[in-house]
Amino acid sequence: MSWISWIILGLVAGFIGGRIVNNSGAGFFRNVILGIIGAVVGGELFSAFGAHSVSGLNIYSMIVAVVGSVIVLVAYHAVMGNKNT
Repeated sequence: MSWISWIILGLVAGFIGGRIVNNSGAGFFRNVILGIIGAVVGGELFSAFGAHSVSGLNIYSMIVAVVGSVIVLVAYHAVMGNKNT
């Protein structure tokens, strides 16, 4: 995937993950960064269990990225403290 695809996927996954975790997100840039990290984490996690990882801009990759984003955001809020709620 190109960098632009990763940014788009990360932005959307970070936005959705932020809404799932605490209903307010972590801010635009943090959502993008945590969403991209979440896409990588989700891809590695799915690969570890024998499933396909992120393969492009499609629904399956979005689901993988959102799952990873939720995991990363939960860890982020556990470490940094959840000041948005």
